[in-house]
Amino acid sequence: MGRGRAKAKQAKVARRLKYGGAGTDLDRLRRELGADASVAEENERAEAGRAGADDAETE
Repeated sequence: MGRGRAKAKQAKVARRLKYGGAGTDLDRLRRELGADASVAEENERAEAGRAGADDAETE
């Protein structure tokens, strides 16, 4: 007995996380994780290069 209230609170938190409109602050996340800015820039360039290569293959 008493599990209903705790389960309801967990469901409320889960709904807020799933449907909440508060977007993720990626720059803050990078700072918290200690990611080097140059590594992030390299990853972005690599992804852009892969996207360009994929576009070239389809033509």
